[in-house]
Amino acid sequence: MRLVVLGLALSSSWGNGHATTFRALLAAFAARGHEVLFLERDVPWYAEHRDLADPDFCELAYYDSLAALADWRETIAEADAVMVGSYVPDGIAVGAFVQAHARGLTCFYDIDTPVTLAALDRGACDYLSREVLAGYDVYFSFTGGPTLERLEREYGARAARALYCSVDTARYRPLDVPVRWDLTYLGTYSPDRQPTLERLLIEPARARPDLRFAVAGPQYPEDIDWPANVERIAHLPPADHPAFYSASRFALNVTRADMIAAGWSPSVRLFEAGACGTPIISDRWDGIDSLLAPGREIILAEDSADVLAALDRDARAIGTAARAAVLAQHSAEARAAGFEADLARAIAGRQNDKADPADRREVA
Repeated sequence: MRLVVLGLALSSSWGNGHATTFRALLAAFAARGHEVLFLERDVPWYAEHRDLADPDFCELAYYDSLAALADWRETIAEADAVMVGSYVPDGIAVGAFVQAHARGLTCFYDIDTPVTLAALDRGACDYLSREVLAGYDVYFSFTGGPTLERLEREYGARAARALYCSVDTARYRPLDVPVRWDLTYLGTYSPDRQPTLERLLIEPARARPDLRFAVAGPQYPEDIDWPANVERIAHLPPADHPAFYSASRFALNVTRADMIAAGWSPSVRLFEAGACGTPIISDRWDGIDSLLAPGREIILAEDSADVLAALDRDARAIGTAARAAVLAQHSAEARAAGFEADLARAIAGRQNDKADPADRREVA
């Protein structure tokens, strides 16, 4: 297939989780014999922090304005499938442009589904409108479970399919490095995640000054009162993630409020830490037990007492079991195979519709 992706970022992982998600998925998809072009809006905050300027698995090109997309009109028209991602600047207009000119399949990949739907309900989504949503052939969603039915029933999606994030298991693997921290968290600051981070990492750090903690990620406010035993790392490039996880006795997973409410919304960090064999402590939400088995492959925590109890354990067996589960079910290779199958079914469905409009078939 020839796939064109218009996504938030591929070149820079600074301040976003989209780049690593796209890198893992598209590298594995290209390895299956497909041709990929990624079109990225050229914005200064990513241009200043590029950590993958020349990917070896796809063509990466930049456009500096909505008008500049006209230079790619024929490429978009000739592609077998075109996929627009969430949070793309001028995403509503980009989606309308794609739907107007693509002759192949048009898709939306929402890496922020609960946030998107909450914004649509408020009439405040900058990158997707209900009209454009209904114009895509397939809505690929970071969130699975009941949200998929809601997308079709309440929001007018033609076909909603789960496309969870995944991990490049060739890059994310256990490394033989000294253990530096007892519990770490990797993630960009988000106001709705901060109370959970306070409860599950900062409070345990205050209670156990003898233990070592770390929080890696940008955009944290200067007025946060970090305990002395919490090391702050402003930005951690993806190349350093495996060493970070491998140097952690436990890794914390914290989920945004909208995603907890929706359930079935695994963070890419969940799979990255698991692939490195690091035992994961996570907040609770519906569907997490369908991804990793609580008590065997992951530890679920409600409060600081749960975290402190976990930190007193030798949980290496949980990390080993998590790695086995991620390799079997949540690798980029597994996700790309499922993505390819969904695209192929949707393309076949469109071709059947065109060949026999009187006998329309819903994409399975």
